[in-house]
Amino acid sequence: MDFDLKPPNQSPASKKPRTKLTVLYYVLGLAVTIITLNIVFQDFTPATEAHAVAPQPKLPEIQRESLVGKIENGDTMTALLGAYLTPQKLYSLNEQCKPIFSLTRISTGQPYRITLADGAFERFEYDINPETELIIDYKQGEFTISKEPINYHIELETIQGTITSSLFEAVAEIGETPELAMNLANIFAWDIDFILDIRTGDQFQALVEKRLRDGKPAGYGQILAAEFTNQNETYRAFLFQDGDRPASYYDANGNNVRKLFLKAPLSFSHISSGFTNRRLHPITKTWKSHPAIDYAAPRGTPIKSVGDGTIVKISKDQYNGNHIKIRHNSTYQTLYLHMDRFAKGVKKGKKIYQGEVIGYVGSTGLATGPHLCFRMYQNGNPVNPNRVKTRSAEPVSEANKTVYLSTIEILTARFTQPQLIAVNSPPESH
Repeated sequence: MDFDLKPPNQSPASKKPRTKLTVLYYVLGLAVTIITLNIVFQDFTPATEAHAVAPQPKLPEIQRESLVGKIENGDTMTALLGAYLTPQKLYSLNEQCKPIFSLTRISTGQPYRITLADGAFERFEYDINPETELIIDYKQGEFTISKEPINYHIELETIQGTITSSLFEAVAEIGETPELAMNLANIFAWDIDFILDIRTGDQFQALVEKRLRDGKPAGYGQILAAEFTNQNETYRAFLFQDGDRPASYYDANGNNVRKLFLKAPLSFSHISSGFTNRRLHPITKTWKSHPAIDYAAPRGTPIKSVGDGTIVKISKDQYNGNHIKIRHNSTYQTLYLHMDRFAKGVKKGKKIYQGEVIGYVGSTGLATGPHLCFRMYQNGNPVNPNRVKTRSAEPVSEANKTVYLSTIEILTARFTQPQLIAVNSPPESH
């Protein structure tokens, strides 16, 4: 028998198990590869995806509501804010306001705004006057109170007009308000009597600041320059602040347009009786002198002091009614008779300034109707107010004369070339 001394390396019996082991190794290797690739790809995942967080819920927006109105007769802070603040809070608010602006002084006709946040009180704004507002903020149960200048947007505009009957009607014809007519009349009140002196054909023009508030017209600011031609004589006035002095109006030569006395103490409809030595009294029916001028005007018309001075008498009697006497200096005194009532705060010894309201037209005493009986005394003797010639106030100082002249040159040019001054760029004063 022959023997194979070199048998094959693998027998049929041993081949099958080895095949199973190979498959096992292959499967394990594939699993390791998949796991490795998965780890690798996870490492390269963008940070924004790897660390993404759930979006946060939005906080609800505060709903604000503004209640705008004007103070009506009988309104109080309790009536305005009582629905939002407790009586204790209102009392606390009133006490905190006293040093800044007493809430008892709110006046009929003045604008106000109440701001609510989600129906709760947040803010109160009140116009004390055209320049200043009271602001009350309420946060976390505490009040913050202040007086602030009203923030206006200012636009410059040149206005022009011609008199057909009166200054007020001429101003209305060009779409402006009586406020502007009053402002113009006040500028030239020392040189022009806007009742007696006005003639058809008189002309005026002015460079005016027009105020806007929240995008809506809100009256007038300053008149920077004005010109009025009355009976062929032209008057000009330019607003200028001379150093530390209050701003005032000066003519083209730097002379102050302000005189010692105003031409008239009020806006009146007509002169019902002039200065005369012989007049039949309408009530006593006797002839006597009338060393005064009677200005007829509606009851309640404000009466202004014609000049700076001190009240030396404030009284009432059966003949003169409510009346006030003012001493202006060692030479002149003025007397105002038949007032309906005195202005708030006037009393004997009080210093009064030119144009300040001292009372209101009435018919107290011996009077047939509402009017002001106005008298002037020079060294104790009655004089006709319309014939009194007085000096002007201080002119522009020499130190600022050059600046003034250059300023009015620009303002004068604006009347004929409006493009020379851009809107919102009023000339600087010094």
